Amino acid sequence: MIGGMGRWEPNARGRLEQAALELYVEHGFEQTTVAEIAARAGLTERTFFRYFADKREVLFAGGANLQEFLVSAVASAPDSVAPIEAVAAALEGAGALLQERRDYSRRRQAVIAANAGLQERELIKLASLASALAAALRQRGATGPAASLAAEAGIAVFKIAFERWVGGTSQPDLPQLIRESFDDLKAVTAGK
Repeated sequence: MIGGMGRWEPNARGRLEQAALELYVEHGFEQTTVAEIAARAGLTERTFFRYFADKREVLFAGGANLQEFLVSAVASAPDSVAPIEAVAAALEGAGALLQERRDYSRRRQAVIAANAGLQERELIKLASLASALAAALRQRGATGPAASLAAEAGIAVFKIAFERWVGGTSQPDLPQLIRESFDDLKAVTAGK
């Protein structure tokens, strides 16, 4: 250890994420500095910037992995599956991955809900996911409007299911809420 900092200990990225979220919850996003995050994690500011461009990115760092997962899942769906069903299956799969991080997701969502700039960033992330899903559907042969509608509807369903999941105390698991929300969408569009 150099200067009392455990900078060579494993999982620096995870420690920084945990420290940042704790501080954001305790003191608020705006009031938390990168120096405080690094100190709480037992690392240096320089180490922080090796992993994250800024303190916002701590909350959104998993977005690229999520997008890659969703695009891959849509691309590997059977050809016979309708675009909306391919999106639903991809989102249920992502929900299963997120299921293990419910407490983290709740705290992260509370931090985002308390800050307008972070809310905007979250909406940008969701729009980016919808765009990537639409592109993946087009690669599968879906027409432009159908691909965009399926992708946008899927992200709207995911957003609603996710909000129910993080907001509830005894809600079913996230994949189940995603399935139920897709069923609700089908009922609404069928005029039931």
